[in-house]
Amino acid sequence: MPFAGAPEAVDVEWLVDVRARRPEAVAAAAARRRTRGLFEERDRLLIVAADHPARGALGVGARPYAMADRADLLGRLRLALSRPGVDGVLASADILDDLLLLGALDDRLAVGSMNRGGLAGASFELDDRFTGHRPQDLARLGFDAGKLLLRIDPDDPGSLDTLHAAARTVDEMAALGLPVFVEPFLCHRDHDGRLHNDLSAEAVITSLTVASGLGGTSAYTWLKVPVTDHPEDMARALAATTLPTVLLGGDPGPGPDAQEVTYEKWRRALRLPTVRGLVVGRALLYPEDGDVAGAVDTAARLLRETVGRTLHA
Repeated sequence: MPFAGAPEAVDVEWLVDVRARRPEAVAAAAARRRTRGLFEERDRLLIVAADHPARGALGVGARPYAMADRADLLGRLRLALSRPGVDGVLASADILDDLLLLGALDDRLAVGSMNRGGLAGASFELDDRFTGHRPQDLARLGFDAGKLLLRIDPDDPGSLDTLHAAARTVDEMAALGLPVFVEPFLCHRDHDGRLHNDLSAEAVITSLTVASGLGGTSAYTWLKVPVTDHPEDMARALAATTLPTVLLGGDPGPGPDAQEVTYEKWRRALRLPTVRGLVVGRALLYPEDGDVAGAVDTAARLLRETVGRTLHA
């Protein structure tokens, strides 16, 4: 679906030419990027997520390849990053490299996605290897944080390898003084082998307590948390940790009311005392009405409205 309010089109031929002729241009762009502090502008963060393609997860709602057009995705990201109230972007190396070359990351947080080996739908999906940014890559490029996904299925031995790798990555990030956003889920496979995340309050509580205890220190650990359907479940879940948390967006699905339902869930959850922002991808980049700027501005407004209006669990 075309999106409204797009900036100038991304010149793919120029990007490819730079990559082919001057690969060192990526490092040069990273070196001259204007950086900022985590809470330099606000005490709540709005980060746009675009790390889905590196896992082979390209679908949005009923569109299985919505994120497959890279020029279109980059255009949506540039528009989102240009909106007031947006603090940064979470993405895999290829997308962050493109955004660096396009000059779209000045004064914005750059969060690198670290483990992308658990490809969507693969038999090895839970053996989620760290095939993306390494901690030393994030430090070398002057990026601001990293993110890792931690899916745990008690019936899948691959979960233990991912759990161990995640703990060591938390240690490495802390040693470098870099925040790491850990996104934990308890999950299971159905009779057809498809993986499902358990969003019950009990499952979210368990996943958060496991993630909070990873590594030799939690000083630089943040949690990236799904929003449950019931507000009381969300309050119970987030009462299980004192780590700062951000809410993930997920795919709101089709239908005229899906987006509004999603916004209302965010509004309620943002009032909980541990929540420090939103990290949202498809709901902002691919809204049902195509209005990327409108979706981003709505999320920014929700953050402004909930500052200072804390609900204690």
